[in-house]
Amino acid sequence: MRILISFKPKFDVSEDAIVKHDIQGFIYNLIKYKDTKVLLDHDKHHFKFFCFSDIFPQGDFKKGETKNLLISSPTKELINLIDDNLPLEKSYRLAGLTIEVISKKTFNFPTKNNFISGSPIVLYKDNTKNEYFSFKKHKSLNFFLNRLQENAVKKYQIYYNDPEFQLSGKIFDTIEFRKEVAVHNRKQGNEFIHIGTLWKKLEKEYIKKEERRFYHFIMESGLGEKNSMGFGFLNPIQ
Repeated sequence: MRILISFKPKFDVSEDAIVKHDIQGFIYNLIKYKDTKVLLDHDKHHFKFFCFSDIFPQGDFKKGETKNLLISSPTKELINLIDDNLPLEKSYRLAGLTIEVISKKTFNFPTKNNFISGSPIVLYKDNTKNEYFSFKKHKSLNFFLNRLQENAVKKYQIYYNDPEFQLSGKIFDTIEFRKEVAVHNRKQGNEFIHIGTLWKKLEKEYIKKEERRFYHFIMESGLGEKNSMGFGFLNPIQ
């Protein structure tokens, strides 16, 4: 399930003034203290089963100009909770920026087999060293696809309590690379850089009946690491 949130800034700030930790904090402020069970479900095993897009359209925040944010989750209750606690025509804080939410809409997509990345997909090369996978440095498409599939299957197994589940083949049959990006982030005054990749197409030619729930799950939970920080958001191609 998804929610599309449209808002207008109250004043001008540069695009890089708002980072992914800020958006994540905005979402948590909508759900904390509201429903402990939803929060606990999304904290188990360090996975939090929601994701969000980059703010669009890209560019600086201008007073009165509409910006949009998509949030997705396989947990319908979480999206409904965000919707319930987001009254329209009310001011909110997005880091240091004051915004007014002007519209919101919840909706569902049927299971799709073709996606485009709505935010960079991040994977660890070595999480013990906090080293992210980079095509420029590591140059291995097989490593990327294998790690992507292992990570997605593990999250699915945990979410649905189905430890025996495995895909019968590769997670995608056709992929089209767009570019690699370095995303700057801030938390409590500390600066971080996450290496991620953007994709024009991630397609599974045919989805078996028993695997349809898996592809719906990745569509709403995101791909790769750090989904709750807004990495790995997928947009289905109509």
